[in-house]
Amino acid sequence: MQRIITLTTDFGLRDPYQGAMKGAILSVNPAAAIIDISHLVASANVLEGAFVMHFACPYFPDGSIHVGVVDPGVGSERKAILVETKRYLFIGPDNGLVSLAAKDDGIKRVIELENARYFRTEVSDTFHGRDIFGPVAAHLSLGVDPAELGRPLDNMTGLDLPGTEIDGSEIKGEIIYIDTFGNAVTNIRRDEIRNGVDFEISVKGIKLIGVKRTYSMAGKGSPVALIGSTGFLEVAVNNGSAAQALGIRVGDKVTLRAIAPRVIDR
Repeated sequence: MQRIITLTTDFGLRDPYQGAMKGAILSVNPAAAIIDISHLVASANVLEGAFVMHFACPYFPDGSIHVGVVDPGVGSERKAILVETKRYLFIGPDNGLVSLAAKDDGIKRVIELENARYFRTEVSDTFHGRDIFGPVAAHLSLGVDPAELGRPLDNMTGLDLPGTEIDGSEIKGEIIYIDTFGNAVTNIRRDEIRNGVDFEISVKGIKLIGVKRTYSMAGKGSPVALIGSTGFLEVAVNNGSAAQALGIRVGDKVTLRAIAPRVIDR
């Protein structure tokens, strides 16, 4: 079965970087199946890139090779790594970018990419996506054993999403991601919101009553809180942008207060 290679980067769509990286992959394996997850991660925002991979990667078939390049430390002493999990291989800089998705799938081993035989002949100090990560992914897609790529590591750099705080009848969280539609995704997970408890949601001085099922349960142009497809609570505007209409930004605080009131527990 042909192995899929996915790409998540902050390269954008205007510049030639993603094209060059794909060319480097196809030069090793002309039959490679390359799928773009996103090239619009905010520049150098490793946590945002980690969230994007955490959300998208689990939907790919077993054996897929996930490459992440949000790499503000490129050319420094940071390591280049391969992470083998139960279902996938993850490749990228050792800055936490692949850690959320890899931990969710169950890490089996971590390898530092050292064997230059599997890199491009000339390796730029500023473009390891093209010269290291892409070619390594291509070689893996052709069946190269990960053990040939370098030495095992005992650990890797990890990232965690900001945690929530439960204080009596309140859950306190924050906005961690704004999607293309302007929906503001919080760090409050579905399983933190108890069934049967109605909430008042507060963000940017705006108060919403109740966690709804769909965007359409609010009037057109009106704000609504709901559990989005990410599995996290989000604040949205029906047929509009919460980011623009409400001025919501990443890092803004969000509070859920049980209306009952009833004490919330995990």
